[in-house]
Amino acid sequence: MNDTAQQLEVQIVEGIEKISRDDWNGVLEPGDSPFLEWDWLCAMEKSGSATRKTGWAPFHIVIRERPGHRILAACPLYLKSHSMGEFVFDHGWADAAERAGIRYFPKLLVGVPFTPHTGRRLLTAPGSNRAMLSAVLANSLARLCDDNKLSSVHVNFCSEDEASTLSAAGFLERHGYQYHWQNSGFATFDDYLARLKHKRRTAVRHERQAVKDAGIDVRVHAGDEIADTMFPTMFNIYLSTIEKLYWGRQYLHKEFFDLLRRNFKRHLRFVAAYDRRDIVAGAICLEKAGVLYGRYWGCFREIRFLHFEVCYYAGIEHAIARGLSRFEPGAGGEYKWLRGFDPALTRSMHYVAHPGLRKAIGDFLRRERAEIARWITTGAEHSQLKPPPPSDEEQQ
Repeated sequence: MNDTAQQLEVQIVEGIEKISRDDWNGVLEPGDSPFLEWDWLCAMEKSGSATRKTGWAPFHIVIRERPGHRILAACPLYLKSHSMGEFVFDHGWADAAERAGIRYFPKLLVGVPFTPHTGRRLLTAPGSNRAMLSAVLANSLARLCDDNKLSSVHVNFCSEDEASTLSAAGFLERHGYQYHWQNSGFATFDDYLARLKHKRRTAVRHERQAVKDAGIDVRVHAGDEIADTMFPTMFNIYLSTIEKLYWGRQYLHKEFFDLLRRNFKRHLRFVAAYDRRDIVAGAICLEKAGVLYGRYWGCFREIRFLHFEVCYYAGIEHAIARGLSRFEPGAGGEYKWLRGFDPALTRSMHYVAHPGLRKAIGDFLRRERAEIARWITTGAEHSQLKPPPPSDEEQQ
C-alpha cells in the first residue's frame, strides 16, 4: 500500500442515515443506477425492509482523506444472516459449509438489497484515484472478513474493472447472465418489430392485440406526474405476486413505497394497466442515465398476455420514445429472450476465508463460467432479432 493509501481513514458506519446524503451521493457517477442513491438505500433501511431484523444489517464502508473531510470512496455493505434477496445463489455453498462443520452465516454482502442490476459497487468520487481507492476498499473487505472470523464476502453484480481489482485481493469470480434489450436506434415500436424474426413479430402483434381486445389500456406514468394515490395501489400490486407464489417472500414494506413517494419520484416509472378507470395490473420501473430498470410486477386480475404487455412491450415502447439505450427487465426468463432481450454477462466476486471451501467453490466456478460462456454465445447467435441492415458506409 502506498503512502497516500496509508493516510486514508476507513470507517464502518452502521446505517446510511449516519452518512449525509450529499457525502454519499458525492461518490456516485452520473451513470450510476438509481439503486445506489442515498434516498433509495435510506428508504430500504428506514422502512424496515433491509435492517438487522430482516437479516440485512447495514454496515457501510466509507473512506475519507482525513477525519471530517468529504468521502472519497464507499460501498454499500450488509452483514447477512441468510442468502435471500440476493439473486446470486449460494445456497449450495452454505449447505456444503454446514456439512463440513464450517459456519457460513453471518456473511458480508456488498450490493443493493433485492436488486439484481449490474453496476459499480466500489464507489469512488469523480476525479479521484479510482484504481487506488478501489484496491483499498477490496482489501478492507477481505481484512474485515478475516478479522471478524466470518466465512465470506460477496460482491454481487459488480462492474468489470471492479472484478479485476477484487481478484487481485483474493476474490473468486463468478459469471451469470440476464436478458437485456438494447436500443439499436429504433425510432418507433414498429422499427423494433421489423427487426424481430417473422414468427416472433407475429406473436408480439397477436399478444398486444389480445390485450387491446380485452379493453385494457396500458400507460406509463413518469416522475412527478405519478399521482400520490397510485402508491398504495402499486404496493398492493407488489403484494399480489407474492401472495400467488408459494415461494413468494415479502421483502418490501408499505413504508418503503411511501418513502419513494416523498423522496424518489424523479426516477420512478409506473406502468399501469387500466380497465376503464381501475388499475388491474402494473409494474414498478426506474429510469436513469438512459437505462430503464423493470422491477416489480403484479395483477389483480388474470388477463392473457397482459404480463408481456406491461413488463416488456410498454417498457420497450417507452424506451424508444425516450431515446433510452437499454432496458433491463430483471432476472431470469427465457420468455424475455424470445422477445428480443439477449443474454448479457453479469459478474460477482466472492472472498472465501476457509481454504478447503475456497478450493471447492473455485473448482465449481471454473466449470460454471464455461457453461455460462457457452450459453451467452448460443443465445446471441440465435437471437430473435435479425441483424441490423448495413449502414451506407458499410455498403460502400
